[in-house]
Amino acid sequence: MCLVIKCRKIVGGLGFGQCLVTRQPINFLTMLDPETGIFHDLEHELHGRSLKSKVLVFPKAIGSSVGAYVLYSLKNKGLAPTAVICTSLIDIITASACAISEIPAVDMKGQRFESKSIIRQGTQVLVDADSCHIEIIKKH
Repeated sequence: MCLVIKCRKIVGGLGFGQCLVTRQPINFLTMLDPETGIFHDLEHELHGRSLKSKVLVFPKAIGSSVGAYVLYSLKNKGLAPTAVICTSLIDIITASACAISEIPAVDMKGQRFESKSIIRQGTQVLVDADSCHIEIIKKH
């Protein structure tokens, strides 16, 4: 039996994959290489990691709204995450990035969610935004 976590739908759809987890905010415009989808910011805990085919788990985006277009560009190149989980209330940058990129997105508004104890780096999950739940398939 798998663990199911309730969430709030922001952008509908299904996304499956290994989690890429950070407790740090992300500036899509300045922290990601728009050609590879790899974090190049030396100060970020995801430095050197790729978004490709991952479920991105993070608190929020920061910086310019232009960052939404970086995620859109990565989607068109096949380098985007399969889904996004915001561990708190989703921000407008992330919501718009996922909407224009058709990436399923959920947030944890109203939920007590500690990503480190429930979803860890490499945990396999299924994000079902339409049904408002996240299934933990395989813990890492």
